[in-house]
Order: sequence, then C-alpha cells, then structure tokens
Amino acid sequence: MSRKRKTKIQKIRPVINPYAAAADIGAREIYVAVPVELSESAVRRFETFTEDLRQLVDWLAGLKITTVAMEATSVYWIALAELLEDAGIGVCLVNPRAVQNVSGRKSDVMDCQWLQYLHAVGLLRAAFRPEAKVRAVRTLWRHRSTLVRQSAQQVQHMHKALDQMNLQVHHVLADITGVTGTAIVEAILEGERDPCALARFRDKRVKASPQTLVKALTGDYRPEHLFCLRQAYQALRFIEKQITEADVHIGQKLDELTQTTGPLPATPPAGAPKRSAKHAPGYPAQERLRALFGVDLTSIPGVSTLTAQTVWAELGADLSAFPTVKHFCSWLSLCPDNRTSAGKCLSTKTRASANRLAHALRLAAQCCHHAKHELGDYYRKMRARLGAAEGLVATAHKIARILYAVITTRTPYEPSILARSSQHLHAWRVKKLHSMALHLGFHLVPNQHHI
Repeated sequence: MSRKRKTKIQKIRPVINPYAAAADIGAREIYVAVPVELSESAVRRFETFTEDLRQLVDWLAGLKITTVAMEATSVYWIALAELLEDAGIGVCLVNPRAVQNVSGRKSDVMDCQWLQYLHAVGLLRAAFRPEAKVRAVRTLWRHRSTLVRQSAQQVQHMHKALDQMNLQVHHVLADITGVTGTAIVEAILEGERDPCALARFRDKRVKASPQTLVKALTGDYRPEHLFCLRQAYQALRFIEKQITEADVHIGQKLDELTQTTGPLPATPPAGAPKRSAKHAPGYPAQERLRALFGVDLTSIPGVSTLTAQTVWAELGADLSAFPTVKHFCSWLSLCPDNRTSAGKCLSTKTRASANRLAHALRLAAQCCHHAKHELGDYYRKMRARLGAAEGLVATAHKIARILYAVITTRTPYEPSILARSSQHLHAWRVKKLHSMALHLGFHLVPNQHHI
C-alpha cells in the first residue's frame, strides 16, 4: 500500500511592496504591524508620547520600511505622519470606509495586520494630501473658519437675549453687528434705556424709519438678560480680535510663499466691483492668491476671495494628483456615485462627504441664484430641471470643472465660452419650436419688439 506524500501548502500572496507597514491609530496607543519576514515581533504596541513615537520611527527605519498605511482617525494620526515624513518614510493615509475588515472578531492587532496586508498587496489608495507649506496655511485657515462660526453663534446669543427683553431691533436692522446695531448694543450695556435716545444712533443708510426704530427699542429690560447680552457681546468682540490675529499669521505665510513665486502676473482689466464679504480677510488676499495661482480665480462668477482662499488652503496650486477633471470632481463628491448590480442601477446619489472645498463651492453656487451671468442662467436652468438640491450640486460641479481648467492651464476665465454654448442652446430651442409648430399646423412669427 503506497503511502500518501505530505505536500506543504504555501499561501500565494501577490506582494507588491514587501517593505510596507501599517499602524492602527488611537488616542493613547498605537499598534504597528510589519511583514513577518522582517521582524520576529510583527506587531508592536507604542504609546502616543513623543519619545515613544520617535522609537517607533527608529524601529521602522531599522527595518527599512518605505511606506506606512494608517487610517485618518480624527487628528491623532498627524503627529506620527509628520515624524515619518521627516524620516523619509512615505505615509499612505486611507479612508476607514475603504479598509473595513471581514466580519468576525475585531481587535487593534487584527486591524493593523489587515491594513498591512492590504497595503502590501497594493489594494489601498492614498488620500490626497497637499505639500507641507500648503498644509500650514490650511491649518490656519480652518482655525479661522472655526472662529467665524463661533462669532455667528455669539450673534445668535445676542438675538436671543434681545428677544427675551422684547427688543425687536435685530428684526428692524439688517445686521445687529453693523454700525447702528453695535452703537445701540453698546449704549444699552452702558445703561441707556430711552428708546428715543437709542434711536439717535440710527445711520442714514438704515431703511427703517426713526419711528419704527423707537418702537423696536421699547422693551422689558431684565438684569439676567442684560448679563447674557453683555457676555455674548464681549465674546463676539474677543473672537473678532482672534480672527484679526489669524489674518495676520495667514498673511505672513502667504507673503513668504509669494516671495518664491516671482513677480506678480499682469493685473487683469477691472470689471464690476464685487461686494466685500462680511468676514473678508484683513490682508490683500486677492493679490496674494493671484500670484500663487498665476491667474485670478475671482474672475469666475460666484467665486469670491474667501472661496479662492479656501481653494488654495485645501489644494494649493498643484493639481497633478488629479489626472483629469473627473478625478477632481469625484474627490469633491460632486458627481453621481453610481451603484449598479446585475445590470440594474441601484442609486445615483452623490457620496456623502465633509469636504470643505465642496461646501465652499456649494455656497458659491448658491450665490448664483439671482445672478445675471452665465452661471446664474445655468443654475436656474438646472434647478428647474432637477430640483433645488440637485441643481445646486450641478452648479457646484460646473464651478469645480471651471476651477480645474483655470488652475491647471493658468488661463483666465473666458465667459464667452459659456456664452457660445448658451447661444447654441437658444438656437436649438428656436429650431425645436419651429418644428413643433409645423407639425401642429402653425407658423411661428418672431416678435419684432424683442429682436
């Protein structure tokens, strides 16, 4: 009787990068997995103190690790990523949704091993990260955006305190933090209660009449509500001071960057002046951004200086990470996320995303609602065809495509391109109407008053 031969079964893994590691990031501890061929202890645990992180980096450098994959877990990954980059080790930041493990038991050790396997066989795509000088501006700009949101919250607290005292001044004035509103609030906090005396602070640009303002300033003053109003106003002034300080630091960073870009490009011809934003930067942002991009992004309809600053802070001027405009719009989550199965389309909704640039482009699209330019016409057309939400996303997608073309080619925005497409659309509509009229037995005659 012949004996069965023992066959050694080996796992075949198409390893692309044998020097790939992975880290499972936590607030207090980090688990790091390396290939079993490089170390006897393939998984090690480190604490998140700076000294321990440096030991982690030295251990990986001793094993000749070339790249480390990690999930974007809050902000805990930033310290390790920066130390790895300083040591010359590549960082592959991945979306946690793309590295979900198979069902079963879950632990930090298994997570980092699964992440290391996926990274070694080339199944992970690194998230977009701009260069270090852009990330420095991004950190400051995001902090400034947080301060702006906090200032809006304090204004809401002021509105609440005024409502509780039945002072309707914030319903009469367009902005309680304007010239008239600020003077009235400061006078109230100093002890003035006479409505006629408070109404004398009315600026000549206020549309409400003095009589209406007197009625709005007649209320029931209570100490507890005045205390809340005082604290909200003081907090608003403090936050505005912090915003000014942030503008100084951002302006200095941009000045340092513009010194390395050479002379400023030629100033484009001045068009219609744009209305300044409420929280406009306290530095010449438009000039600095024109020097960094090599082209003026604010010439694009709907794109303000704040939007252009957000574009630079989130992307920089180098879009080589996005091979085509389709990749760029997909990163922004402004295109349909088509899901099909068995030849049937299950969903075409856009992917949920917290992309700050996509949010800024949606705000830019919203500003086109009543605008008298080509993008305003496009927004109203798509809104009527698709609906409010879908029309907004379609317009933001259009602005994103224009931004990509302007930044990558460094060519100023040319409105005649969209104007020509609008003319073609108008000619097609006229031809279609003539065809329908002939089919129904009618003949269209143009109105001479509109020619």
